[in-house]
Amino acid sequence: MKIKNILSIILLGAACTAPIEASAQFNLGKAVKAVGKAAEAITLTDDQMAAYAKQSVDWMDKNNPVLPEDNEYVKRLRRLTENVKEADGIPLNFKVYDVIDINAFACPDGSVRVFSSLMDIMTDDELMGVIGHEIGHVLKHHSKNAMKQQLLTDAALDAAGAANGKVATLTESQLGALSQSLMNAKFSQKQEMEADDCGYDFLVANGLNPYGMAMAFEKLSGSEGGTQSSMIQKMFSSHPDTQKRIKKMTERAKKDGYERPAAQ
Repeated sequence: MKIKNILSIILLGAACTAPIEASAQFNLGKAVKAVGKAAEAITLTDDQMAAYAKQSVDWMDKNNPVLPEDNEYVKRLRRLTENVKEADGIPLNFKVYDVIDINAFACPDGSVRVFSSLMDIMTDDELMGVIGHEIGHVLKHHSKNAMKQQLLTDAALDAAGAANGKVATLTESQLGALSQSLMNAKFSQKQEMEADDCGYDFLVANGLNPYGMAMAFEKLSGSEGGTQSSMIQKMFSSHPDTQKRIKKMTERAKKDGYERPAAQ
């Protein structure tokens, strides 16, 4: 839908739902403000999106326990990603959060954050399978669109629609909301499968065994969802298409001549 049509709908909706007598001027001003916000969010440039993503990642790194370089978790991740430098021209950077949730996520700016509890239950191949899948969301622009939607619908929109292409500094609450949208983004069935395929190609391009993705899905689908279960764990333990995705990735890996890695 073109921006012009979106703006017309916003104005029409405001005019149809408000009493005319006492508040016509107020509601018109509110509608115009909404139009400005919507237009600014819709027309955010890639540079602006990257700047907001960096603000969000910096905030998450500040507000989560990031493990130091001499930690064993970090050493393991550095070893596994030693030759994984970029994704379609986006420089990648990796850090480990020392938290109990089983999760990992990748951001539009190339920041990949892995939770220590996920590393506890994954073999090296499985861990890279999860990372490949999350990077697949970035390459297909799913993460970027999720962030943009948050900027469009949340209070962060006020800062996101910076005039003249300028990037505003988001508040703590805005950064918190934006970070949650990146960390716990909910994707459609189509988007998940797109990330699977794209992540598979990413793993192959980086000399990694894509069989690990199917194995990671198997492990997550068999996990029990408790009060500490994260978004990624709950998704795989309850998603009706998980078995279909496992089958597809397994068959693709076999067809391409990859062998199932031995359990570590």
